[in-house]
Amino acid sequence: MRPLSFCMVTTFFPPENFGGDGIFIYRLANALAEDGHRVDVVHCTDSYRLLGGKPMPPVVNHPNVTTFPLKSPFGALSPILTQATGAPWLKSRALKKILDRGHDVVHWHNISLVGGPRVLRMGRGIRLYTTHEHWLVCPTHVLLKYNKEPCVTKDCLRCVLAHKRPPQAWRITGMIERELKNVDGMISPSAFTRRRHEAELPVSMKVIPYFLPELPEEPLEQRQAAESILATESGPYFLYVGRLEILKGVHTLLPVMARRPDFRLLIAGEGLHGTELRRQFAALPNVRFLGNQPRHVLHRLYERATAVVVPSICYEVLGQIIIEGFAAKTPSIVRNLGAPPDIVADAAGGLAYDTDAELEAAMDQLTRNPELRKKMGESGFAHYLERFTKEAHFRDYFAMIRGIASAKGISL
Repeated sequence: MRPLSFCMVTTFFPPENFGGDGIFIYRLANALAEDGHRVDVVHCTDSYRLLGGKPMPPVVNHPNVTTFPLKSPFGALSPILTQATGAPWLKSRALKKILDRGHDVVHWHNISLVGGPRVLRMGRGIRLYTTHEHWLVCPTHVLLKYNKEPCVTKDCLRCVLAHKRPPQAWRITGMIERELKNVDGMISPSAFTRRRHEAELPVSMKVIPYFLPELPEEPLEQRQAAESILATESGPYFLYVGRLEILKGVHTLLPVMARRPDFRLLIAGEGLHGTELRRQFAALPNVRFLGNQPRHVLHRLYERATAVVVPSICYEVLGQIIIEGFAAKTPSIVRNLGAPPDIVADAAGGLAYDTDAELEAAMDQLTRNPELRKKMGESGFAHYLERFTKEAHFRDYFAMIRGIASAKGISL
């Protein structure tokens, strides 16, 4: 296959990014570029600023990656209008100009604020869509009802208001179903997310999990930072990595950590709930907040951890920290909700829990049985090599592209 031209369209992209989807898109774009493909990335600066994003240091992209941070003269009004109507409006001209350049593959990601469903009719070539969130079936993206509990029975209007977002009346018009007809291939990061979407939409999805790029050479300052953290951790510990927000469920670990002072918990990450979480856990000497940490530091923390804890109270689409743990031969303890329990079960790489008592029992089990911890870690690592590498991802990704090209009579 000759080198191809790609266009990634998403709301967030590093450094103007909040969650794991933007990190994955960054990795995908640069991995494609390293293999000789040309990649344009379109993202929305107005959305990042609207949601409180702060100026961040620039990231380094491969020379084959060109970024297009979209900014409207009307600022925050642009994503608000898109959210309310499902169409790009104030960014339609800029999007059309970029997409009219012609790409072999247009890959839609989180388009909620950069274009809405109506943007799916733009562009030429092969059109792909990845469900990084549940936005196609949930106006709040996360299926967290009233911002408190997993969504089992829908009450969308009240739920949207509880999330402090304006209603999206266009959702009842069938716009999503109509515009998805413009997409040639739908990608889901996990079997759970595929099932959830196929149950509610007339679509067929291919499961292609995220991948982790190989770790580059470790910078001296990151090695020293990791050694400094670990020097104060003489015994076993559990590790949480991720955003500090309600839906990630870090607050639910408080009762167990308060009841079990013999357990140690390290929390790496920041977020909107960070200040409140630090206040809640302040009286517990067995809990330590580390803030955001670079990838090499995290890898060393994973290696030494008894297990990664994933307490999310929402339906996670995949759970990248589980994969990062697998890459370090570390098992996970995950809430029995969303994609994470499927991942640890398929890999035989961890334990799932429903109650605080079950979480405590799982932590006890892995603490007291280092051989089981080692066995699960090695099994998770083998599954990582099989399913979560760049080679595994590209094998399925390009097979999909070739299949669509053949069906449409496109020569690549």
